[in-house]
Amino acid sequence: MEALIWIVLTLLAIALPLYYPRWRLRRLLARPLSADAQAILQRNIPVYHRMPAELQQQLQKLVVQFLHQKKFVGCEGLEMTDEIAVTIAGQACMLLLNRHTKVYPALHTVLVYPSEFVAQRAEIGPGGVVTPGRQSMLGESWDDGRVVLSWDDVQRGAGDWTDGHNVVLHEFAHQLDSESGRANGAPYLGNRASYREWSEILQRNYDSLRMRAMYRQETVMDPYGATNPAEFFAVATETFYEKPYQMAEHHAELFAEFLKYYRVDPRQWMPPPPPPPVQLEPGEISYSFNLH
Repeated sequence: MEALIWIVLTLLAIALPLYYPRWRLRRLLARPLSADAQAILQRNIPVYHRMPAELQQQLQKLVVQFLHQKKFVGCEGLEMTDEIAVTIAGQACMLLLNRHTKVYPALHTVLVYPSEFVAQRAEIGPGGVVTPGRQSMLGESWDDGRVVLSWDDVQRGAGDWTDGHNVVLHEFAHQLDSESGRANGAPYLGNRASYREWSEILQRNYDSLRMRAMYRQETVMDPYGATNPAEFFAVATETFYEKPYQMAEHHAELFAEFLKYYRVDPRQWMPPPPPPPVQLEPGEISYSFNLH
C-alpha cells in the first residue's frame, strides 16, 4: 500500500508541472480580454476597428496568451503599464492571426526603453581589426529569447499605420524568421516546395531593392531592407501590413507569398491610398472646371 502511494505521488509530481500551466492558460483564454485592454487595442492599432469580429476575437485571445507567457521589463526608469504591454502584445500578435502556430515560443522577455537605446557593437575594420562601437537602436530581436523596443518608436509606429514603419512588426518578424533555426529571411514554411518558391521570389525582390537602394531610387519598401535577407523579410512584413496596396501593385509576387504566409489580407482593413498628384511637364497648365 505504501509503495502504491509513493507511485501515485511520483506520478502527480511529474504530471502537475506539465498539466497545471495548460489548465491555467485554458482558464485565462476562456475569459474575455478586459474592456480597458480592448480600448488600448482600439487606440493603438488603427486598423483594429475595421477588422472583422472574428479576427478581433482571435487577436484578443492571442494578446491574453502573450501577456500571460511573456515578461515585460521597463528599462532606464520606464514604468511598465498596461498601455505599454497591451500595445506591444497587440501589434506583435497581428502577425499570428489565422496561423496555426504557438505564440512566439522562443520568446520570454520584452525589454522596453523610453526612447532610442544604445547597443554595444564591435566593428571589424581593415586587416580584421576589431573596434568597440556604440549604435543607437529603435529595437532589436535577440536569439536568446528577448526583444528590445523603444516605447517612443512603438507609439510612433502605432500613430501612423500607412508609412511602412513599425518597430514592433519589424522585430517580431525577426522572431518568426528565427523559428526555422536562424534569421535568414526564410521562416518556417512547412515543406521544401514552399521554400523553393519563397526563396526565388524573395531573392528577386531583394536584389531589386538592393539595386534601387544603390542608385537612391524611390522604393515602396524601406531601403534598410537591402541590408541582408533577414532585414528584407522584416521590412517586407512592415510593408505588407502598412502599405498593402502599394506592395500588391509594385511587388505582386512578393505580396502573394506574404498572403500565403500570414493568411490575412490587410487591404480588407484599409481604404485604398489616394492617387498620386499629376506630374505636369514644364510649360503645362492645369485647369479645373466648376460646373453648375
